[in-house]
Amino acid sequence: MTQAPTVAKPRRTVELFLLILALGLGIFANALVNINLNRPFDSDFYSQAAVLVVLALAVHVSLRFKAKYADPVILPVVVALNGIGLAMIHRLDIATGDNAASRQWLWTGLAVAAAVAVLWFLRGHRVLRRFTYISLIVSVVLLILPLVPGISAGDVNGASVWIRLGGSTFQPGEIAKITLAIFFAGYLSSNRDLILLAGKKMGPLQLPRARDLGPMIVAWLASVGVLVFQHDLGTSVLFFGLFMSMIYVATSRASWVVIGLVLMAVGGFLAVKIFPHVSARIDVWANAFSPEVISNGGYQVVQGLFGMANGGLVGTGLGKGRPDMVPLANSDMIIASLGEELGMIGLFAVVMLYLLLITRGFRAALGTRDAFGKLLACGLSFAVGLQCFIVIGGVTRLIPLTGLTTPFMAAGGSSLLANWIIVALLLLISDAARRPISTSAVAADDGPEDQGRQGKRNRDRAGIAGDTAIQAVETK
Repeated sequence: MTQAPTVAKPRRTVELFLLILALGLGIFANALVNINLNRPFDSDFYSQAAVLVVLALAVHVSLRFKAKYADPVILPVVVALNGIGLAMIHRLDIATGDNAASRQWLWTGLAVAAAVAVLWFLRGHRVLRRFTYISLIVSVVLLILPLVPGISAGDVNGASVWIRLGGSTFQPGEIAKITLAIFFAGYLSSNRDLILLAGKKMGPLQLPRARDLGPMIVAWLASVGVLVFQHDLGTSVLFFGLFMSMIYVATSRASWVVIGLVLMAVGGFLAVKIFPHVSARIDVWANAFSPEVISNGGYQVVQGLFGMANGGLVGTGLGKGRPDMVPLANSDMIIASLGEELGMIGLFAVVMLYLLLITRGFRAALGTRDAFGKLLACGLSFAVGLQCFIVIGGVTRLIPLTGLTTPFMAAGGSSLLANWIIVALLLLISDAARRPISTSAVAADDGPEDQGRQGKRNRDRAGIAGDTAIQAVETK
């Protein structure tokens, strides 16, 4: 007797319950700022709370209509992180007299609107596979834009990664990490067999042919160019890490990781010797408390460490610390600001939220039935995870500080926009992974479905023939 298959449940009600908790957390954090700083609950407080609720519910309602089987945990986690970030930026504005919170609210609205648009107008993640090489071209263009005279914002904090859009600035590299992930996923899902089997063998390593690896080398060189021409160490490491993680997921060969680490070590050594801005960051990391280093760039790191030490285990409380003494406290160093006022416990809770988000992204990758979706979900999840590691590692002096923004929390519109789009893509992939299989439901972009008496699952149109690691699972 065969057991009846388990019917997947949408779990949108579970998501709504978790979303209420997440909204309560963000609104309560904002309220604590006002209470601890003896500020009244004015119309701005209530209007901001209402806007946050409306934005969160807009995504939730969109999921009910367009992706009702999407993961019920991803959206609440992101709303909680975004809400805490808005509260901290508001708190820092009060101390510094800046107006970053208003800009962050505006970018939050635009980012959520972009995520909703992706959910409504993208007919499943597989459609993106059609744009594999277009994504590569777009990535190169986005990375070149900050170097184009007339629109380049010039050197900002030692890096040339910004362009001017009207009266504001934008970082195209944040969008480039999405388009690069789409290119890597599309190329690797179509050419995995060639990369694994073609070419010469050197010891345990099977080298691919140059023509098969050529497009990926172009993308890798574009990421290296970020370091050479734009002086942005963090983004360069992020792109290279994205490249290595996706090729490892596609091939399951640890030799690629070894080669990647060797290349990273060699490249890092040469960068320290050639580029003064890289050697300066290494010097700040290694000798942060040296008087000479403190006066030449180490002040930010040292003040962040002192702030987190002042917070101790439970923190000073939102509004009761002095995180404004740290340069760029609302962007590069927002983790230090949170560590001071929320303490080690609060900071660990924030890190756990990031870990939960990343693991749910990997879970979507494991559950989806096509190679492209698996690689794309893995790449996007790893990009968020690596960015968090680089930021938190730099603030805590585990690794050199690179200047990347903390996803969903740090002040910065381009980062917020890109990460909300990533969330929308992960939700679509998780919907495809959890959605019940129907022998009549065939994605228009996925090619003919191999149907028989066993009702085989959808195969990717340009999928990997004979790939036993990503075989279609048979259902009755």
